[in-house]
Parts: sequence; structure tokens; C-alpha cells
Amino acid sequence: MDNHSKHPVFHRNVVEMLAVAFEYCRFMEKLENVDKLALASYLLKVLPLLYVKGELLPEIEVEYPEANERFVIEEEWEGLFNHIRIILGTDDIYFTFDPPAYGWGESLKTSLAEHLADIYQDMKDFVVLYQKNSLAAKENAVAECRHLFLNHWGPRVASSLLAFHYLYHDGDKPYFANSGQ
Repeated sequence: MDNHSKHPVFHRNVVEMLAVAFEYCRFMEKLENVDKLALASYLLKVLPLLYVKGELLPEIEVEYPEANERFVIEEEWEGLFNHIRIILGTDDIYFTFDPPAYGWGESLKTSLAEHLADIYQDMKDFVVLYQKNSLAAKENAVAECRHLFLNHWGPRVASSLLAFHYLYHDGDKPYFANSGQ
């Protein structure tokens, strides 16, 4: 094994994160014939994997931060957001908490479609940047994915998972805005 292949960007945890992120993106890009229950069923399986793999990403010091790039454009994000919102219908809006902004005692109405589109954007940017043929791109992909896990997509995964649990298992749906709460 050469020194290049021992670099943290090639660690098993990174490769596994890449695989789960790729599968999430592929699924989200093919929602034409997916209904609400199929979406919830898939997400109940993939969201925990994304969270665990994000938690296991190594901290990487980026040598060339200028190699960082974003790829998902606003129109792509909006298209996915609107498609998911249509699939979810009245179950799109749910209650969650935003500890940094509101404190643990405050609930916040939010959108599952928005969270899923945000997660998609971060995963797609990670996958595409990692696939570039340079170590600098891979370093930036992993470092940015880890940073966004801590501050953006990780909390959205955790919050969305609870909502999809209740949506799929058809409990009293106490977290959904249309539940009369």
C-alpha cells in the first residue's frame, strides 16, 4: 500500500459515506413513481446510515481550500424541494426544535421537503467533488461534508428521521402541523 492510499480521504469510513450519499442522491433523483409511504420507508433506512457515516467521517486538514466547490444549483434544489413537497402533501410541515436558535423549549414549524432537499444538496456536492481526480478535491469534499454534518445536514437528518417514523408508522403524528396540535 503506497502513502497515497493511506491518506484519510481513502479511509473505509469515507468510502462507506460516499456509497450511502450516492445511493441517497440516486433515489432522490428518481422520485417519479414514489409515493409518500415508499419515500418514508426508504428514508427510515437510509437516514440513520447517513447519520452514522457522517459521525464517523475523519477530521481532515485541507491543504488547498480553494479546491472546494459546490455543484447543486438553485433550480435543481427547488425542483427537488417542490417534488418532495407534492409527494408529502399535508405531511410536509412538522414540528421540530432548533436548539442553537430557539433553545430546547421552543418548537419550530419546518418542512420535510426543505430538509430533504438540503441533505440532497450537501450529499450531491460531496459525491461530485469527491469524484474529481485530485487529492485536494477529495480533501475538501470530506472536510466540507464533515463540517456540514455538524452544522447543517446532520441535524436535518436527525430531525427528519423522527417525523418519518411517525409518518410511516401512522401514530398520532404529534409532530405534524396538520395533526391539530
